[in-house]
Formats: sequence, C-alpha cells, structure tokens
Amino acid sequence: MTHDVITFGCRLNTYESEVIRGHLAASGQGDVAVFNTCAVTKEAERQARQAIRKYRREHPDAKIIVTGCAAQVAPERYAALPEVDQVIGNAEKLKGESYIALTPTPSRTRERGYETERVKVNDVFSVEETAAHLITGIEGRARAFMQVQNGCNHRCTFCIIPYGRGNSRSVPVGEVVQQAEALVASGYREIVLTGVDITSYGEDLPGKPTLGNMMQRLLKLVPGLERLRLSSIDVAEIDPALMELIAYEPRLMPHLHISVQAGDDMILKRMKRRHTRQQVIDFCERVRALRPDMVFGADIIAGFPTESEAMFGNTLALVEAAGLTWLHVFPYSEREGTPAANIPADRQVPVAVRKARAKLLREAGERQLASLLVSRVGKIERVVVEKPRVGRTEQFALVELARDYTVGEVAEVKVAEAAEGRLLEAPFSCAAV
Repeated sequence: MTHDVITFGCRLNTYESEVIRGHLAASGQGDVAVFNTCAVTKEAERQARQAIRKYRREHPDAKIIVTGCAAQVAPERYAALPEVDQVIGNAEKLKGESYIALTPTPSRTRERGYETERVKVNDVFSVEETAAHLITGIEGRARAFMQVQNGCNHRCTFCIIPYGRGNSRSVPVGEVVQQAEALVASGYREIVLTGVDITSYGEDLPGKPTLGNMMQRLLKLVPGLERLRLSSIDVAEIDPALMELIAYEPRLMPHLHISVQAGDDMILKRMKRRHTRQQVIDFCERVRALRPDMVFGADIIAGFPTESEAMFGNTLALVEAAGLTWLHVFPYSEREGTPAANIPADRQVPVAVRKARAKLLREAGERQLASLLVSRVGKIERVVVEKPRVGRTEQFALVELARDYTVGEVAEVKVAEAAEGRLLEAPFSCAAV
C-alpha cells in the first residue's frame, strides 16, 4: 500500500500535505497519490500536469487525486486529464471523509472508477473557519510548518490565490498553542507559522487578537519552543506587539520574508498593493535598528504589465536600498480571472523581457547573499540540522557541516568560510546543544 503526496507551491501547501498524509494513513485506501497543486504561475501548473502524467505512467493502477489552488480555481481542467481519477477542492482536501469515501468500483473509467463524484470542489468563499489540524511533525524535515491563517481579503490585481483560498480566517490562539505543544513534544525545535496573509491574523476572531498578540501568547505558553519563524509578511499590517517581539524576543529568528512584489510606486499602485517603496525601506531600517542581525527576504514580480525600464530599475535598486537577501523572483504570469490579465496586449511586457528582468533580480539577490555569508565567516552560529551534514542558521543561511549531527538538533558551529551560496563549518567545531 503506497500513499504519495506530491506538493507544489507554498509553505502552507507543505503543511496541508502533511494533513492529507495523515488522512490517507487513516483511510484504509490502497495505492493513492494526491497532487497538491499551486496556481501562482502558469509554470507551477505546467509542472503539476507533467508530474501527474509521469506518475500515471509509472503507477498505472494507483488512484490519482488532484487538489490545491489550481484544482480549486479550474477543476474542469484537471478533471479533463485522462490520468486523473478525482479532483477535490481546498476545503475538501483537509477532511478525512474525502479520502475514506474513495471506494473502488468495477470497471468504469480506465478501470479505476469511484462510487463518489469525480469532482468535489465547493465554493471556498463559503468557508468561514480554519481548523487547526494537529500533526505530529513534517516528515523528513527538521522544522515544522504550522498553519495559523488561511485565505485573503485583499485583491491584488495579479493574484488568483483568493479564489483558491477564500477570505481570510484565523486559527484561534488556544488551538495554535495546542498544536505547537504537540510539535515540540514530538521533538521539533523550530516552527514556522504559515498562512496566505499571515499579518491579517485575528481580524475574524473574537477580540481581534493581532499576529503579534498571538505570537506573544504562544511563546509564553510553550516555553519548550526554541525557534519560531514567520512566513511571508506584509509591511502594511505590522502590529506593535510584533515589533516588540522583534526587538526583545531571541526565540523569534532574525529572518523576515516580505511580500514586496515591486519597488516602483506606480507599479505597486497598479498591482493594488497597500505599501509604497519607501515604506519597505523604512520598515527594514526600523527593524534593523531594533535588531541589527535581522535579514530580509522578499517576493518580487518581474515584468508586471506597463513596467518600463525605469520602473524596473526602481525595483532592482530596492534590493540593495532595503538590503533584501533571500529573493523569490517570479516573471509575471497572466492568470485568467485577474484584472491584470485584462490589461491590453500592447501594455504587457514581452515574456523574454520578463525573464531577463527576473534574471537581473536574482543576480542582485545572489550578490546580497554573498555579502551576508562573508560577514558570518569566523562567527559561531546556532544551526538547526536539517539532514546529515546540512543545516540552517538563525538567519536561514545554508551550512555544510563538517561532521555528523542528529537531524533536528541545534548545534553551535564555527564558520570557516563562505562558498557557492553556503557556509562551511570549521573541521573542529563546537558541540551540539
């Protein structure tokens, strides 16, 4: 009996794939593969379709289920694939009964039919709550992702994700604490809080606790949690409690990932973002004043419609002006159903130009990373061991370890040198802690 979960896209999908894995284990099903898709770009969807076809060739008798944001937004597209047995939505994928109901029937479609409906995708905007799914860890990883929020109330003109995830909804603080306790009890020393728009946390809960309020409560009630990270944040929604944690809480890792998207004010306005270029710079400067070792990552889109060379130049310059190190760069991808996709063709940036600009942004990020790594040479770093001879520092820098440590432990290591996007541990280093 084989249960495979193939994940595309964000950290939230990674978390939800573990929930799916648990449901499959309890379902009593035979060979099943679940493809948890992403809808952010056309390339993400192409990769998913390619993987589905390959899996079917290699596993002709397995049941193939497709879910995730791409399946939620365009279920008919995946139901039309001859390799696919069932399509389920983002709400349905987190329910155990969605998998228990997959009962084999006599020959119907490629001899792999089901008694249940082939497409089960409901209106995601009708979902009003996000439940905490208690998982015991993320298989094969040293850190665990924990969902605290889902959905988004904003409508950026390039983004299809709200139509795949629905409106913003938060996991109550008590349930967040309960899940963190379970993960720490399972041996995890680092947790990453995830969501679609995590800085909107709590707007739908009684009393409207902020993200910072929730994190303060979590760290107080789970003293065994050694390292806490955040997924992507929005500088327009940072609350005072979160700034206090940045300034005074050493268990909050010095690494923040910002949803920037562009560094030109006109493009940001056309994207319907809520921050300006200067707000990004000011935020980074303010945080570094509170915590000098803080490093920043960013999501950036290259080649948004109407982006001129000068506008792109502003975005490129922002990488250095704000000191952005860990860049996730995407060439703009038209998503049917979004306002940006309706911008006239003569105002769309040619695909080749988008790719060239994305390349320049990635190179700028690589220069920033190289500078960060060189600054860590000779220092003692606390590293969480991800796999044999590989770990990550508090600033999320990759470390090649010189000796064997136990996966999941936190080790103090001395950095000997920086090379090829990573740090190298000195041959004789400190002991694990």
